[in-house]
Amino acid sequence: MIRKEKNGIHTLQFEIFEQFKNLECAIFLRQGGFSLGNFQSLNLSFTVGDLIENVKKNEERILNHLFINDVIRGNLSHGTTIIKASNVLEVDFFDGMITNRPNLGLLITHADCQAACFYDPVNHAIANVHSGWRGSVQNIYKNAVDKMIQTYGTDPKNLIVGITPSLGPEDAEFIHFEKELPKSFWPFQVKPNFFDFWQISMMQLTESGIPANQIEIASLSTFSNPQDFFSYRLNNITGRNATVITLR
Repeated sequence: MIRKEKNGIHTLQFEIFEQFKNLECAIFLRQGGFSLGNFQSLNLSFTVGDLIENVKKNEERILNHLFINDVIRGNLSHGTTIIKASNVLEVDFFDGMITNRPNLGLLITHADCQAACFYDPVNHAIANVHSGWRGSVQNIYKNAVDKMIQTYGTDPKNLIVGITPSLGPEDAEFIHFEKELPKSFWPFQVKPNFFDFWQISMMQLTESGIPANQIEIASLSTFSNPQDFFSYRLNNITGRNATVITLR
């Protein structure tokens, strides 16, 4: 991944997207914001107990950073609903968005969960999808691919995908995995009760028809890097990083 800093805002960007000049995708790290305490400092969630005025100022900072005026964000439900984002109204509950509208940011907040950014360079369409372990169990990534096929005529073989930093294999403990995770996930156990969700996501994306060499996984654990990332497992009262993708 590529790390950048501008005016105190630190971002990570996917190398796999660098070739596309009409696309912007940024993972915002936790530096450079206005929030304090457990939310310090660039918290982008309105629903974790942070002061609303601080989150609004943080959001304004990232919009200015990206030179966009509008974002779509929603209430994440750990479900599989994917919406077509055609305006800037907040829809109640969904975990993924697709659009082909330029200069509209698709914003996903996360703290240990994955945000996956999809780009169809043929039809110039994007998606941003939130997936925690429940989303993985329900295979929300397949839902996102199917939604892009139905809406834009996307061929999965053309999709380019980047998966953000998230809970790493050495940190993803599931002591009740026999009840919580399907048997198809069990081979991804790296040691007793710990699972590699990065490779689970790779499996699900390739099974949906996306070539493995068109998928970039950050391979950075949010739990193990608290200087850059909020982690719910590390601290239940915490902020959320944001990942935004937009078309130009």
